[in-house]
Amino acid sequence: MTVMTPQRIGAGGRSPRVVEERPLRHPDTASRAQMTARGWWLVVLNFLMPGSAQAVAGSRRLARVGIVSTFLLWAGLVVTVLFALLAPTTGLSLATGAWLPAWLSLLRPLPLLLIQGALIAYAVLWIVLTIDTLRLVRLVKAGPVARFGIAALAVVLLTVASGTAAYAASAVGTTRETLGAIFEATGPAVPPSDGYYNILLLGADSGEGRDSMRFDSISVVSVNAETGATTITGIPRDMPNFPFSAGPMQDRYPSGHEGHADPNCGWGSGINQLRTEVEVCQDGDALYPDAVANSSAPGIEATKDAAEGILGIEIPYYVFVDMHGFASLIDALGGVEIDVVERLPKGGGPAYEGQPVDEWATGWIEAGPQRMNGDTAQWYARSRYTTSDFDRMERQRILQQAILAQFTPQTVLTRFQDVAAAGADIVETDLPQSLIPFLADLALKAKEQPVTTIELTPENGIDEYEPDYAYVQELVRTALHPPTPTPSPES
Repeated sequence: MTVMTPQRIGAGGRSPRVVEERPLRHPDTASRAQMTARGWWLVVLNFLMPGSAQAVAGSRRLARVGIVSTFLLWAGLVVTVLFALLAPTTGLSLATGAWLPAWLSLLRPLPLLLIQGALIAYAVLWIVLTIDTLRLVRLVKAGPVARFGIAALAVVLLTVASGTAAYAASAVGTTRETLGAIFEATGPAVPPSDGYYNILLLGADSGEGRDSMRFDSISVVSVNAETGATTITGIPRDMPNFPFSAGPMQDRYPSGHEGHADPNCGWGSGINQLRTEVEVCQDGDALYPDAVANSSAPGIEATKDAAEGILGIEIPYYVFVDMHGFASLIDALGGVEIDVVERLPKGGGPAYEGQPVDEWATGWIEAGPQRMNGDTAQWYARSRYTTSDFDRMERQRILQQAILAQFTPQTVLTRFQDVAAAGADIVETDLPQSLIPFLADLALKAKEQPVTTIELTPENGIDEYEPDYAYVQELVRTALHPPTPTPSPES
């Protein structure tokens, strides 16, 4: 016959063997050393696997919530990394809702909104689990010094973990808001023309005196739809008597753009006069009735038609950069590296005829390689009183390339909030949201290749007063579609 020997029951009604085998869930509360070690372990477990502290010492229901949520988060991160490495275009399309048809465009922010909500919920869950972990630790039972150390470690780890999730949620929210602010157009994407996406890039100061604003920088960015190879063609802002592509302006000027000398509201024949003519002196909405609905403006559409007529290529989209806040974007990127060829003055130019430069210049940009902040870079692109407009065009192209080079993944990640905020403030475009993933993929390819530039200046054989537009179009066509070399016959 087996004799059952009763076990001695320890403090709290638990068997000493149970206390010895499961000290995290059933500790010997009378042992300060055991309670101290247990406290350190629970705090570390809560950080390594949120919910694990509750699994071994607290509510198993709360533990399941924490552990399952953590596994889901890590699964999401793994899937994100796989998309980034193997199919970045598809991943970006899913995250931004670009895959949704135009009639469901209002739902495109939903994926990012759900991701943001999940990250916020996880950050809150981590706070709840940390507070519950400190309750389970029972700090008063730990050593006098250890209790403060355990609490401090819990707060530090909570700040790192929950703060990271909160920052990620904020970054996702900023992305969603920035995409919505910049890419307002929701129409279908236009297929590439002759293998290129051509985008009109405009720069002007839209601050004070917006009614008289003219486009000071006009260029066309042509991106090869397969390779990402990029060509930037600079158009002089005063280029005169240019042809238009088919449209309302060609109907008005079949022989080329003409100036109109009117003291009340006149304009010249240069391309940068189009906004004044179309939006200030004329009824632009009658000429381009769909412009505003398509996230554009009559003056921009007229400039598109002019650029198409000059270059002989189709230009469906534009990007307008507001120079009034341009400096903030460069500062957000941490500055740009530029090798300055000649000393340039800062300032708006002479107050009266013949005034020496030293009297009106507010500063100087010295020659040589330097890292420019936003204000200096802006004057580098705009300064013209000691150089020509053609020199300024070349500097603007150099600055554009410097900015593109600064858009590295490291810079964007570390300065994301500032870059996004600056971009939303200064950029306008009619690029549709559905085109974002594809253009982002092309941008990654473009960074691996040098940028080709074409300047329509006298140095390239173009008369600034009477340009040969047939020659201009041939120059652009040759640059975008270089002839295939004919192999020489073997001797």
